[in-house]
Amino acid sequence: MALLLLHVLIGIFIYSSHVKGSSQPQARVFLTFNELQETKTSEYYRISHNPLDYRILFMDEDQDRIYVGSKDHILSLNINNISQDPLSIFWPASANKVEECKMAGKDPTHGCGNFVRVIQSYNRTHLYVCGSGAFSPVCVYVNRGRRSEEQIFRIDSKCESGKGRCSFNPNVNTVSVMINEELFSGMYIDFMGTDAAIFRSLTRRNAVRTDQHNSKWLSEPIFVDAHVIPDGTDPNDAKVYFFFKERLTDNSGSTKQIHSMIARICPNDTGGQRSLVNKWTTFLKARLVCSVMDEDGTETYFDELEDVFLLEMDNPRTTLVYGIFTTSSSIFKGSAVCVYHLSDIQTVFNGPFAHKEGPNHQLIPYQGRIPYPRPGTCPGGAFTPNMRTTKEFPDDVVTFIRNHPLMFNPIYPIHKRPLIIRIGTDYKYTKIAVDRVNAADGRYHVLFLGTDQGTVQKVVVLPTNFSASGELILEELEVFQ
Repeated sequence: MALLLLHVLIGIFIYSSHVKGSSQPQARVFLTFNELQETKTSEYYRISHNPLDYRILFMDEDQDRIYVGSKDHILSLNINNISQDPLSIFWPASANKVEECKMAGKDPTHGCGNFVRVIQSYNRTHLYVCGSGAFSPVCVYVNRGRRSEEQIFRIDSKCESGKGRCSFNPNVNTVSVMINEELFSGMYIDFMGTDAAIFRSLTRRNAVRTDQHNSKWLSEPIFVDAHVIPDGTDPNDAKVYFFFKERLTDNSGSTKQIHSMIARICPNDTGGQRSLVNKWTTFLKARLVCSVMDEDGTETYFDELEDVFLLEMDNPRTTLVYGIFTTSSSIFKGSAVCVYHLSDIQTVFNGPFAHKEGPNHQLIPYQGRIPYPRPGTCPGGAFTPNMRTTKEFPDDVVTFIRNHPLMFNPIYPIHKRPLIIRIGTDYKYTKIAVDRVNAADGRYHVLFLGTDQGTVQKVVVLPTNFSASGELILEELEVFQ
């Protein structure tokens, strides 16, 4: 495989993988890697002749920098001056841990290193960074200074355990978000990679996680992203949303299907008093659907969620959630972009709960009494102002959450169809970022779509009528060689 080169493009920085093949749909402008260099509008950085698995990107808008996590390195790049050399920290795994990793039979190149998988802003001056640590996760505080011009970038603490904060295996996704110096992570918490969890750590309160080995909650998940999203005007009602895909056994118990999911929890959840102790008592999840309807009414799914981007609006309830989806079928191959109204997502979470009934364990809407407060409600919010903590929730609320975490209705995209579909191409979309651009005839959404061929497509969506839209690929840039 050719050496992966890390690029900073003006206004966008997208990670994508390199594989063989280069067939592309027609773009108005296509620039090869070399042609892009000749424009002098991009820079690439190479800190090693070996592949370093650049994967984690974190935008620091306060200091106008992008932080990049890779194997044994943390980079800080100036987005206002892309010609400036990056600041770099060399942070390898300890020699003892590398040797233990090799002795355990792990891949010396792609497993037995310190692959940085978590970069979050801890406070005004420090980042919190975690790496796989050669299958022994570790975390540190990194001093980034108060202002970008200070050029400060150094590790400012001793290593501490990263268990519950970062996956052991660098090839297993870790997603995270920091809220008020508390870390919320979706990852696998054990060396063998069998115990998936959504975990709150780095906290003065008790650590809280999902119910362990309960497939009703998580079933072999692959985590994709995590975001904090307001829910109304009361800050206590805000939720942390986790986006992931999971393998679910069908009613026959023999076939596993892949479903894309959204789960949410309340950040101020401290677990139950008698049941679900140190477990989430507000955990709910719903299926995220991106599909096309055939003429005979058959629904064909793009069932594997790959990436998510939130386009925030003036009113938080009108936020748009963009998702990249691919197919798991060996017959029907392709990728698609689906867009969801946040209000539609919240409507599903406020709707009926799913319940399994009958000999075939068929999912039906739950018809029984819903306990109060409604399961999934945050304590101290608009609907529960007198409940200060989830430990005050009645037992029937906690029991209901344990047994009925799934919502009955799936979440469908706007107009119940994808915004963009790619079928029959030798590439798939892998990453997405979206911008709003004002033009003389209105405001347009411009999509930057990373592919598994090492290119970025710049696509503008053109409204054509109420229920349909067109698209135009303005340009395609080859940013990986």
